[in-house]
Amino acid sequence: MSCGDHHDTDCGEVLDRVYSYLDGELDDSRRAEIRQHLEECGPCLEEYGLEKVVKQLVAKHCGCDPVPGDLRDKVLARIAQVRAELAD
Repeated sequence: MSCGDHHDTDCGEVLDRVYSYLDGELDDSRRAEIRQHLEECGPCLEEYGLEKVVKQLVAKHCGCDPVPGDLRDKVLARIAQVRAELAD
């Protein structure tokens, strides 16, 4: 995905790392790059907002259930598949 505008950090890279950003798994420099991009890029900020809400809902309703180890990879693969289908 790309909004068509130039950014120091590519839109696709930002969206690929949004879960790591939300989980606090990035170093300070990388977190700052993602934050700056989200402040500058409306489409990514919108996408980030939606993913943040989904993550909060899952945490609220499923926070105490054990999660299969490969679930995150499956969800991210499905998101990538849907994005690819929408881009066609």
